[in-house]
Amino acid sequence: MNEPAAGIRVPPPPRPGDTVAVVAPSGPPDSERLARGIRVLEGLGLKVVVGAHVLDRDRYLAGSDAGRAADLRDAWCDPAVSAVLCARGGYGATRLLGHLGPLDWDAMRAAGPKALVGSSDVTALHSAFAVELGVASWFGPMPACSTISDPEGPEPRTFENFTAALAGAPPTITGDRVIVPGEVTAPVTGGNLTLLAALCGTPYALSARGRIVLLEDVAEAPYRIDRMLTQLLQAGALDGAAGFVLGSWVGCGDPYPVLEELLAPLGVPVVAGLPIGHGKPQFSVLLGALGAIDAKSCSLAYSTGGADKAR
Repeated sequence: MNEPAAGIRVPPPPRPGDTVAVVAPSGPPDSERLARGIRVLEGLGLKVVVGAHVLDRDRYLAGSDAGRAADLRDAWCDPAVSAVLCARGGYGATRLLGHLGPLDWDAMRAAGPKALVGSSDVTALHSAFAVELGVASWFGPMPACSTISDPEGPEPRTFENFTAALAGAPPTITGDRVIVPGEVTAPVTGGNLTLLAALCGTPYALSARGRIVLLEDVAEAPYRIDRMLTQLLQAGALDGAAGFVLGSWVGCGDPYPVLEELLAPLGVPVVAGLPIGHGKPQFSVLLGALGAIDAKSCSLAYSTGGADKAR
């Protein structure tokens, strides 16, 4: 398993008047949702540019691999752009990490750090950006998804958390279940369980050693959660984890017997029920930042002022 470059950098937050780019590295966004999400971003005082291929279609993908990779590369390398937001998840980000639609890591590395925002399938990009670019990135809501772009407007708690987090003042996130008590402070990693399992055996495989691991998923039966966690455990991806933060499990039945059975024996703090992932509200977490689990309050706090110096 490759380790991310030493010294993860926290990108500066976008400010009113800054330009942000919206790209679609995974599934095709709904055009009406996308338009509403862009208006929400503009309402924050941001200037929004949209990737040339965002509304392309190729089966279950937002256009060709080459087009999606070009949009992401061009947005990241544009010196006028301070943040890159992924329109939605779905499937397709992993295809950009291999020979099908390779990203130009050298050019993106030379462009310097900026904020990447997205969740679900974007987990693959979070993992790759940590390894290749050494940059912390935001696991959070996306402009063409329901928490931001419903016709009645953004989900209020999601939007309040999102704007506070991007402004550099992330509130503590509280859950409702303690599986293993304890306290720990460590860099945060992880994301969507399905994607973390899919990255096993790649250069971007999860390395949990010395880190707090975020896990969440949607529409996965408990036996599939069991299978994916077992894969991570047998691959050694969870060896040395400092703790676990379990987000939403929408449409997953009751996953907690499996989660407790497989994670509790690791003997590190595990808190659950945090509104991170696919549910409403959907709070934001800066992957790569220093986080703190406090089981007494069943919470995760994290700082945007520091970075993972161990990588």
